[in-house]
Formats: sequence, structure tokens, C-alpha cells
Amino acid sequence: MTAGTPTALHGNTDGDAEADRQAVSREIERFRSSSISISQAMAIAEARHAGATTADVSFDGGSGVPVYRVKTLHNDRIWRHTINATTGELIGGEAALPLTELDLDDRSNLAALGAIRHRLADAVHVAERAASGKAISGGLVREGGRLNFSIVVISGDDLKEVILEPPGARGK
Repeated sequence: MTAGTPTALHGNTDGDAEADRQAVSREIERFRSSSISISQAMAIAEARHAGATTADVSFDGGSGVPVYRVKTLHNDRIWRHTINATTGELIGGEAALPLTELDLDDRSNLAALGAIRHRLADAVHVAERAASGKAISGGLVREGGRLNFSIVVISGDDLKEVILEPPGARGK
């Protein structure tokens, strides 16, 4: 399960750098005007199921209402939540996907997430401090056999990716 790059940042503009830059700028503006932080969105989603932990979160300002898309892990299921970035309200219902329906890499990453004591929320706080900004997305990545948190932070007008290896994640 890789960190979600904000949806509007996936521009298919035939390499038009100016259009890409404008799409990123619009996404950043919508993110900055949202009253709910990524940490609040994760807490809202995790509160839906006692003991849930966030596996992936991303901001999506591309549709009508800016939202956070949060995936939590609870009872061998991935729960998908859409949270209004202005009000913090859950939009629509929540959808659950059994872990058995995920590919082996995703299942392995999620098993490792459950085995470490640090959470994505901890990584978001560290990344925001390290990059002097606000996180817009975060999730799990495996690099060189190691499970890491990948957090994308808006710092000024730039997007910075912060990779953090949770203590105890080596070899998981």
C-alpha cells in the first residue's frame, strides 16, 4: 500500500509542465483552505472502530467538496472512509475490504504495520516538524525490504516527501 499522492497531482496533461504546476497550486490552495487537518481526519476515521489504525491517507481537492480519503486497518479488514475536509463529517458510508482480497505485498505491509508500535499519525507529526509544513498525504512503502512511512508535506509552495523508518520495522 503506497502513500497516496493527492488525486489532482496525478495530472495526465501530456507533459504540460505549466498545467501540472497549476493543478498542484490549485490542490495546495484547496488544502490550505480546509479547516480539518490530516491528523484530525485520521483520528475521525480511527474513532469509527476501536483499535483501528490508519494505513493510508490522502487529501483530494479535485472533486466538488475537498475530502480526505482514509484507509484504516481493523479486524483483518481495510476500511475506507471519506471525510469532508471542511466539516470533518463522514461522507457516504464506509466500505470494508477483507485483507485476503489484497495482494501479498499489501498484506505483508499491513501485517508489519500491526506489529510495530509507531503509527502513521506519529510519522505525520515528525514529518511536519522536519519539513516545516503540513502533511497532505501519507502511507506505507517498502524500500530495500524495509517498511517505511512516506509522508508528503506542503512546505511553502513546495511538496516534500519525507520517508521515515519506524523503530522496530526493520525486517518486518
